[in-house]
Amino acid sequence: MNLIDKTEELENACKILKKQKVIAIDCEFLREKTYYPIPCLIQVGYDEGAFLLDPLAKGMDFTPFFELMQNKKVLKVFHSGRQDIEIIYNLSGAVPTPVFDTQIAAQACGLGDCVSYENLVRVYCEKELDKSCRLTNWQLRPLTDEQLEYAAGDVTHLLPCYHQIAAYLKENKREKWVEEDMADLVDEKHYKIEPQDAWLRIRHNGHSVAFVNALKALAAWREERAMRQNVSRQNIIKDDILINIATAFPKSTDEMKQVRGMRSDIAKSILAREMVEVLSTLAEKGFDRSLGKLDRERDVTLPPSQQSLYEILRLLLKIKSNEYGVVSHLISSEKNLREYIKNPKAKNQILAGWRYDVFGKTAEDFRRGKLGLMYNPQTRDINIKEL
Repeated sequence: MNLIDKTEELENACKILKKQKVIAIDCEFLREKTYYPIPCLIQVGYDEGAFLLDPLAKGMDFTPFFELMQNKKVLKVFHSGRQDIEIIYNLSGAVPTPVFDTQIAAQACGLGDCVSYENLVRVYCEKELDKSCRLTNWQLRPLTDEQLEYAAGDVTHLLPCYHQIAAYLKENKREKWVEEDMADLVDEKHYKIEPQDAWLRIRHNGHSVAFVNALKALAAWREERAMRQNVSRQNIIKDDILINIATAFPKSTDEMKQVRGMRSDIAKSILAREMVEVLSTLAEKGFDRSLGKLDRERDVTLPPSQQSLYEILRLLLKIKSNEYGVVSHLISSEKNLREYIKNPKAKNQILAGWRYDVFGKTAEDFRRGKLGLMYNPQTRDINIKEL
């Protein structure tokens, strides 16, 4: 199996691929030390085999591949494809469409949450994958025949898995069960970097207006710096230290030295001076008080008075997910469940579409006192009973 590293070879491969109804895609990449993932290999499978593309090849024009990614007549199948889609987006500036993710769809087939590709192949192809090249440094060249064969296996088995999963979803009328998650997968907001939103990814316990404004400003500064240098965020400064700085709101480098956990070398570096300047600019500009409201809305911690209802609805969710043979997360995340309890009249996933039919109506009826739970000591089952 050869590695495609010339534009003419890629053009010929894409001529074949654009005639397919379905293709499978996987990427090998490195991301240990960089902000952006380094694409090292792109595998594209079709019914008769696979093409292995070399994104590290000098002078190769990937335009034919990018056009294929936007061809609406060709379905692109991934397994746990968010990072693969991110790579294609970074290279081309566009999210591939249409797409199908077998890991997402497997949840509606009773295979559990976050099923691995290895387990997927074991279930649908009855094969054990060779793991010998799993720790390969895909950035090194040349790649051996063994490595190329291993990489091809990441897509050649994926199509048979897809066909069986798609058939199951159609037969059991569950195609719509995964449509929402597939649509979310190709939402550009997941791949378009907005430094001003970086603070939303940081877990914290502070909620004051000053703290939240400081955290947002510092997180945006760190994000932009990481992007410029192409290094990981944590390589610039770790989350816990960033939170401590936002809490202390130091007005000088001397005050920066007093921040809990601050390393002396960082306190003396340009990083400290830049962060002090960020906070100084923020103080002069004034705080955005709407951030406090936004931050509180993100917090779905329940008061003790509602915690019991949450636990019971979790149990109801488990019962219904077992009944339908799917993972409970596919029906509702714990966050959605808490949001429903805090504000049952607000828009929520479980109150619309198939999720309402499977679980939402049960949750509503229980909350209104129309349903109860009964334990059967003989069968040791917990059943839902109308009152």
